[in-house]
Amino acid sequence: MRKIKLDTFPVGGLHGIINVPGDKSISHRALMIGAISEGQTVINHFLWSQDCRSTLNALRQLGVTILENKEQVIVHGEGIGSLKSPEQSLEMGNSGTTTRLLMGLLAGTNFTSSLQGDESLSQRPMKRVADPLSKMGAKIATTKRGTLPAVVTGSKIHGTNIQLQVASAQVKSAVIFAALQADAPMTVTEKLPTRNHTELMLRKFGADITTQSDQKTINIKPVDKLRGQVINVPGDISSAAFFLVAAAIVPNSKVLLKNVSLNPTRTGILRVLEQMGANFRIFYKENKDESYGDIEIRTSSLKSIRIAENDIPALIDELPLVALLAACADGVSEIRGAAELRVKETDRITTVIQELSKLGVLINELPDGMVIHGRKSWETNTNVLDSHGDHRIGMMMAVAALRTDQELYLNDSGAIAVSYPSFFVDLKSLLNGRS
Repeated sequence: MRKIKLDTFPVGGLHGIINVPGDKSISHRALMIGAISEGQTVINHFLWSQDCRSTLNALRQLGVTILENKEQVIVHGEGIGSLKSPEQSLEMGNSGTTTRLLMGLLAGTNFTSSLQGDESLSQRPMKRVADPLSKMGAKIATTKRGTLPAVVTGSKIHGTNIQLQVASAQVKSAVIFAALQADAPMTVTEKLPTRNHTELMLRKFGADITTQSDQKTINIKPVDKLRGQVINVPGDISSAAFFLVAAAIVPNSKVLLKNVSLNPTRTGILRVLEQMGANFRIFYKENKDESYGDIEIRTSSLKSIRIAENDIPALIDELPLVALLAACADGVSEIRGAAELRVKETDRITTVIQELSKLGVLINELPDGMVIHGRKSWETNTNVLDSHGDHRIGMMMAVAALRTDQELYLNDSGAIAVSYPSFFVDLKSLLNGRS
């Protein structure tokens, strides 16, 4: 388990420009949709993370030809129904997105696939995907606990109406992928609107998918053919969020983040920053597909906030950072309706509280969230922090360390490579920047 020394309070603040890595959600989907399309799909600014590599390697096991270089990934798709039976179990690594979306993609094939993951992923719930897919005729077997390993036996998929019980873009996307292979049109209704990268991208590739005005109801028609496209992946706002928060809470800071995804279903962290009084500006750029732009942020005086269930889908990945913002704000903040945090790479309610408490932050645990008591200065009671094998917890604590002047170390820092392999390099560039 790798332990590293963390950078702590930078007297001069954080300064510089960051081009954050490509969006993880979009990178996953571009690979999968390219794999079932006809012709060549070129993916620019692909995210070279462990999770996205899991998707790439699994698709190669399914017979898809994928070429790669430093600048691009090129997928040579052969169309719907072209995936081939894998010779061995598909290895999911730590990637929940790979696992859940592939279940939908594999549901309508004419062969059987086995999916397995690492110890952490094997604790995460997969029944939430298997249940709606089974209503469409899919045959998916998991453990008694509804976890990996799983076996997907390709079956005839029937068009029907599905009401999703969990607000999850991964579950929705799995159902949409299966619906493309169905024998009739179908409708999917979400509990709450979630990120819509799958719908946007499939339309670009030629699928007939419409979203109703409530933003929760999606109509999908089966497709005979999708056509390969060029996908320009914007920077991941979930990765950018770590530097947005760092600049907001570290005195004397000014940071510019370039070409960041500004998809409205993903910008909950920006709405939180606005409500808390953060000092930032957005510079939108024209784009026919996914919205993107630059974000400039400076040190800010923050006020407390209340996060409710309806807010959660647009910032589920950023909630640990919201807790950190609240810990630096004036007043008491609350996060509620976030029980989904308990089934991420770790129980992120427990781990956030455990790790921030080490820095002297007062947080009370709720079944579905937490209450955070903000304060200007903390009293660190240990010098060893822990990612718990969770990339987002690791990065959040590296940002939190910038608010202290104590010597601090982080256990299991390698987990960060799951989504942001160059995180510490980019952080160091801001520490070495000049105002």
